[in-house]
Amino acid sequence: MLIENRDIVIITIQPWYYELGSNCKNIALELAKHNRVLYVNIPITRKTFYSSDKTAGVQHHCTIIKEKQNTIEQIDTNLWQFYPTTLIESINWLPSTGIFRFINRINNQRFATDIKKAISKMGFSNITLFNDNDIYNGFHLKELLRPSLYVYYMRDFLQGYAFWKKHSTVLEPMLIQKADLVVTNSFYYRDYCLNYNSNTHYIGQGCKLDLFDPEKEEPVPEAIKELKRPIIGYTGALDSSRLDHHIIRTIAQARPQWQVVLVGPEDEAFRQSDLHQLPNVHFTGHQPITALPAFIRSFDVCINPQQVNPITSGNYPLKIDEYLAMGKPVVATYTKAMELFEDYVGLAHAAQDYPILLEAALLQSKESTQKAIAFARSHTWQNSVEALFQAILNTEVISV
Repeated sequence: MLIENRDIVIITIQPWYYELGSNCKNIALELAKHNRVLYVNIPITRKTFYSSDKTAGVQHHCTIIKEKQNTIEQIDTNLWQFYPTTLIESINWLPSTGIFRFINRINNQRFATDIKKAISKMGFSNITLFNDNDIYNGFHLKELLRPSLYVYYMRDFLQGYAFWKKHSTVLEPMLIQKADLVVTNSFYYRDYCLNYNSNTHYIGQGCKLDLFDPEKEEPVPEAIKELKRPIIGYTGALDSSRLDHHIIRTIAQARPQWQVVLVGPEDEAFRQSDLHQLPNVHFTGHQPITALPAFIRSFDVCINPQQVNPITSGNYPLKIDEYLAMGKPVVATYTKAMELFEDYVGLAHAAQDYPILLEAALLQSKESTQKAIAFARSHTWQNSVEALFQAILNTEVISV
């Protein structure tokens, strides 16, 4: 199913110049194969504008604001990014959600005025507005921009984070309710959104697996070259709001002959944890994404030792696809989102389940490995966006 020759405006909490990849960038690239797409970078707050501590991308955005030129930049065929030049106010600190909503509407009006100018300059008309999880900046844009279709994309539970929790718990359900269409990348988020909007659809998750080729030969990274096997490994940020120290400790202490390797930058809680005192737990620090396949190839089993909390329960675990695509056995914490992988991954309901499941994973058959590789490689952005197109077309049929 294909949608063509439309003008699509994307708003998002992650600007194009954000160094890491994002779902929204990949969706934009896929949409732009057959449509014109304007990717709107998140507006700059007054506080950020006058701050001396800026990333290179934010600094560039601020320079554009000062000079009021080059606000639209072509990224690819049919794809442009737009740098809003009107400052918005930092208001998340406000204790009253009522006052927050009043000022947030003013922020939205400023943002909408900027977007209207960009739309006019691009010659866009009859736009589809795709909101990538931006609860605050996108809250009033359906009324202010009057798109032909307003799509809200939920791919993270922002209400679980301290920064977002106070006001988003009120505003996000309201935003979901007034969207013309809601799409999600996990069944957990779909079920949540269905409480507020019956026109909610799961569109799956795409993954860029070009790097993760099981056939490519790579040497064992120097950081783990001398370790004895088996090696149980994890790649990704060591974030204590998501990962469970107790699970890692349980694995290392229950099987002292195993080596547990954690590849990624540590937050403060990880840096201070007693895991550093365990002789068979090894931290490699931050590694470039291009180095990750060599680490994964060197692991005997990969793990995702998550906590179970509002942030992780519905979060789609991209790293599981990366592990499986590399032909590695995987053991992970059970969450609702992980049910999608239950035929290919050992799912642990408690920390003490991990050692037993890891023992079984070390004996995984070649047939199971090949099935897991094929499953992971079916998760493409093309398939995800085709599901989005189908949901849009169904919505338009219903509204006629």
